Amino acid sequence: MTSRNFSIETIGIVGTGAMGRGIAQIAALAGLTVRLYDTNPAAIGAARDYLAETFAKLTAKGKLDQARSLAALANVSGAQVIGDLADCDLVVEAIVEKLDVKQALFRELETVVSGRCVLASNTSSLSITAIAAGCTNPSRVAGYHFFNPVPLMKVVEVIDGLRSDPAIGDALMELARRMGHTPVRAKDMPGFIVNHAGRGMNTEGLRVAGEGVASFADIDRIMREQAGFRLGPFELLDLTALDVSHPVMESIYHQFYEEPRFTPSPITGTRLAGGLIGRKTGEGFYRYEDGKQQVPAEAPAPTELPHSVWVSKRYPKAHKAVVQLIAKAGVKLDEGATPAADSLIIVTPFGHDATTAAVDEALDATRVVAIDALFPLAAAQRRTLMTTPATSRAARDTAHALFAADGVPVTVIRDSTGFVAQRVVATIVNIGCDIAQKQIATPEDIDLAVTLGLGYPRGPLALGDALGAKTILTILRNIFSVLGDPRYRPSPWLARRAQLGLSLTQRDAADTQTETQQ
Repeated sequence: MTSRNFSIETIGIVGTGAMGRGIAQIAALAGLTVRLYDTNPAAIGAARDYLAETFAKLTAKGKLDQARSLAALANVSGAQVIGDLADCDLVVEAIVEKLDVKQALFRELETVVSGRCVLASNTSSLSITAIAAGCTNPSRVAGYHFFNPVPLMKVVEVIDGLRSDPAIGDALMELARRMGHTPVRAKDMPGFIVNHAGRGMNTEGLRVAGEGVASFADIDRIMREQAGFRLGPFELLDLTALDVSHPVMESIYHQFYEEPRFTPSPITGTRLAGGLIGRKTGEGFYRYEDGKQQVPAEAPAPTELPHSVWVSKRYPKAHKAVVQLIAKAGVKLDEGATPAADSLIIVTPFGHDATTAAVDEALDATRVVAIDALFPLAAAQRRTLMTTPATSRAARDTAHALFAADGVPVTVIRDSTGFVAQRVVATIVNIGCDIAQKQIATPEDIDLAVTLGLGYPRGPLALGDALGAKTILTILRNIFSVLGDPRYRPSPWLARRAQLGLSLTQRDAADTQTETQQ
């Protein structure tokens, strides 16, 4: 079986929920014959009615012409019994995320379909190899993981199990393109690419909140407005809903045999138990009234500026950026080798907390405030300040007034290794590097999957390049030096490329040269 002569024209879909309907929609519009099967016969009719209504709406909006709409709907029919899928070239299951249920279905399908039919699972977190293990012919089983809503989320993960015929994956890649989606290829590992890479934002955001560093809303504001993400971790968790996301967090953690990078948070477990699931129930990390997120207002910034400011020179580029803001605010710069007795003290740590930064330079911690300089300060949409446990209210408030003087909002957080944005972004980059190191997917597919599947401004490897691999490595090593937590150990992919001055998107040169010669 090869992808050159293996054609998929008739597709069976088992499970007619949101995912099954979405896959049916793009397949029918691509001209494939679609057969819908569900153990609940009424669900099949409901799914076809939904598709008819969807095609009609798209036609009314001018996004789909009438002829194509009618043709697409005509491509869809119901399978009253599973035997009606006998002539399918491909069957995609989109049923409950339970391994034994999926294995039983695939065993049954093998008794129905032809020997050339491909069996694909839309699982988001279960092992393709394990699903195929109960099959007589596991070589025809692969993963075909779409994202919800399928018509709008234009990426699909094609997953090769240990026994999958590579030609099966090739054919599914080709089919994805025909259906207007962008395919990415992954090995069979927990979370594949997108759910694996997504651990960085969610688990680290929860970690920050769990340490009492900042509120859910403040963490989201920082990740949106300072780091440039479309959604913060808690907005994202409310959107996906905890009844979906928390079990995935637990599943990936256990499948990686309690890898510290993926440790779930008791915050989500408790909130799930309490029914604070997210948008769909009207209350999660935020309340929702008429579907609108209710966000607590920020207090106005203080207005009293400091008399003079001394800035650490530990990081020269950050020092220069802070000094420019001080000059813009018209505040006196203390240029002494050590701070004057009445000067506000500003430090710019990368990975360290404000306490460690103060102690390392023998500074008066009562006057120390740290500012996050990972992202450009002058063009910032938001700035983040951090205090030591000893920082006085006066020092905190005058620093807040200083860095908000040009109208940019400022968030003040409690002491934290790596602030908020530094540690979350560094974790995202580090996990992306680990996916590349383990050869789960190519660097290109990792970044492509994450940008399309998670909506990040850049993929994790490109993000690391943009901020500087050496900077990300410094942040992680400094966090690790303070906390000793193995979740922050740098990936070898990151460490080696940072030391050699290579792009994080670059594969090993010898491998690239071998591919070119072939």
